[in-house]
Amino acid sequence: METGAGSLNVEKMMRQSLAAGFAGLLALLAGLFPAAAGGPIETNIFAVQGVDVDVTSTDATAAKNQALMDVQVKGFFQLVARLGSPELSTELQAKLTPEDIAPYLRSLSIEQETSAPGRYIGKFTVRFLPRRMKKFFEGYGIQVPERQAEPIVVLPVWRGTDGNKLWEDNLWRKAWLDLKGEQGIVPIIIPLGDLEDTETLTVENVLNADPIKIEAIRKRYGAPSILVAQAQPKEDGGLHVYIEGETRLGKVVFNKIYKAEDGLVQSAAPAAIEKFQAALIENYKESEAQMAAAAAAAQAAKAANRSQSMPVSVPFNSPREWNAIRSRILTTPNVIGVDLSTLSAEGAVIRLMFTRTVPELQDSMQRAGLTLSQYGATWVIQPM
Repeated sequence: METGAGSLNVEKMMRQSLAAGFAGLLALLAGLFPAAAGGPIETNIFAVQGVDVDVTSTDATAAKNQALMDVQVKGFFQLVARLGSPELSTELQAKLTPEDIAPYLRSLSIEQETSAPGRYIGKFTVRFLPRRMKKFFEGYGIQVPERQAEPIVVLPVWRGTDGNKLWEDNLWRKAWLDLKGEQGIVPIIIPLGDLEDTETLTVENVLNADPIKIEAIRKRYGAPSILVAQAQPKEDGGLHVYIEGETRLGKVVFNKIYKAEDGLVQSAAPAAIEKFQAALIENYKESEAQMAAAAAAAQAAKAANRSQSMPVSVPFNSPREWNAIRSRILTTPNVIGVDLSTLSAEGAVIRLMFTRTVPELQDSMQRAGLTLSQYGATWVIQPM
């Protein structure tokens, strides 16, 4: 009994030591990768922004170390829910430990933090290693695109009974911000609405489609595309959503009325936005699949047309027969050359140069009245 208890204590001490060391590494990572205060908004499929932690411990340092451990776990399951499904995320929470998740971490950035005696509150951006995460998702039959789509800026316009709003607080803008779509497969950027934004663009400019001022916002956020997303509440509790604009994925015209089960506009807004995001992602996946198929076809065609060669024996009974066989070989489709290696009274050994595959070459030979057969390690051409 004492031996068992001692072993458990040693194991516990080792785990505490490893955890402390790993927490120190996380603290270093968080310090090395601070969150940017301004500039272009980061887009990354395998990053999760705005991950909140609130930890109480013996002192502020211990609380922060625990928070650095907790935030990567929370971010990991948020990423699984986003790229996989909420159901998979829930399933894995019962299976994976922090030690299982740690090898997938790339870096942490502190967005906000406050500390007090025995307490740490923070908000982080958590980034995971792309290659490892792709392999992880493939294990669950989930194919994540090789690359992220180009970002799209969305200007949410709320057309309420109290007037049209672009930058002011409203449920439509809040729903877009809560989406946190910057790290999606198709990144969605919602402008900050700071002084530079509000001085550049008004809601009237957007509704009047002022090309110069809208272009200025697009350029500020470094995105190739911009969409205007209007929403207007209906008397029955529904929400009329109209989203329009040009993107690299094609022209977008999204015109639908949504009504939540509870009949509240506040519930219809995020549901409508999630539907729109899902449609964008599906469109992008189809586009990527078509491009991948076209690239694979081009690669296959290139490989098929790549020249290759092999030694072939050609038996014959006379020089006249040899000349007739050689003529047929040279006129066979996909044959690009014949080099004579050896010639005797009974036959010749040639190096046959051709494109495409050997089975295709055999079919072509058959149409030319010849057979190309393999005997052991030797290929032989004979008249049919």
